[in-house]
Amino acid sequence: MVQSPYNTRIIFGTKDGSMGIAYLVVAIVLAAMVLFSGAGKLRNDAHIIKVIHETVGVPMKYFPLLAACEIAGAVGLVLGIWWPILGSAAATGLVIYFVGAVVSHVRVNDLKGIGPAAMLLTMSAAALILRVLAHHIFSPAL
Repeated sequence: MVQSPYNTRIIFGTKDGSMGIAYLVVAIVLAAMVLFSGAGKLRNDAHIIKVIHETVGVPMKYFPLLAACEIAGAVGLVLGIWWPILGSAAATGLVIYFVGAVVSHVRVNDLKGIGPAAMLLTMSAAALILRVLAHHIFSPAL
């Protein structure tokens, strides 16, 4: 068997690599989704304005800040492939962001529009769990 000169543990974490591969897939898909969402906020997409501004009541002046949070989360998830602590921090930030989004929808009784926020919250939590499991980030045996 030929040994790779590269340390694949950096990317895949566990011995068999399953958690790392799962994180890789979830992180890239989630990063693409939140990057697209952040870009929509910066472009003032009509659907996003209708849901977030008109229905939930978020002022337009906060859209660039919300977009920056999502873009930073996307970049952190992707860089977290190589730097696990950064991936965990980005996933934690996205979990907090989307908990706020879900609460905002519930607060105005917009149960119809809660789906995307709840799905992205679930994916963010999955990314966080997979990042921690793949690299045993909080294990004292590091």
